[in-house]
Amino acid sequence: MTQDDDERLDRAFLALADPVRRQIVARLSRGPAGVNELAEPHAISLQAVSKHIHVLEQAGLVTRTRDAQRRPVHLAPEALERLTAWIDHYRLVHERRFRSLDALLAQDPAQQEDP
Repeated sequence: MTQDDDERLDRAFLALADPVRRQIVARLSRGPAGVNELAEPHAISLQAVSKHIHVLEQAGLVTRTRDAQRRPVHLAPEALERLTAWIDHYRLVHERRFRSLDALLAQDPAQQEDP
């Protein structure tokens, strides 16, 4: 993993550390939305929601397009795939360790050699 990859990963996890931003990402998983729509479930200003969207954009997790007067926000699925690939790598490492431990514990103690 390059330093750029590490920095991108850091920005994404930092962006997702905030519950409002996680809820925005969850909402965008159902499809694009405007700022007003993303702000509806939150008791915060449109300006605050725009700042959250900006953080998600900087992290590469969302993009904006122009549709006449609207500027819908879209989820960037490839960025989420990078995050899940990173998490899966470590999940698989630990699963292998647990399987080895399970195999060791499943051995009959009578069949184990004394050191």
